[in-house]
Amino acid sequence: MGIENLITDKIYRQIIVIRDSGVCNMFDLPRVQEEAYKKGYYELVVFLNEHKKEYAEFILTGKR
Repeated sequence: MGIENLITDKIYRQIIVIRDSGVCNMFDLPRVQEEAYKKGYYELVVFLNEHKKEYAEFILTGKR
């Protein structure tokens, strides 16, 4: 399964909201997960548990 199939529009929007808030370093996965959980972004919490490599690739390149 390619990364474009993993990062759904919903997960993409959730990542962008957290990124734009500036509340944490986007490579600090525990903090990103904490913020996602606080906002009710449970899909993102699960995604980060299961797809760390794909998440890091997205943060580095911006490619979905």
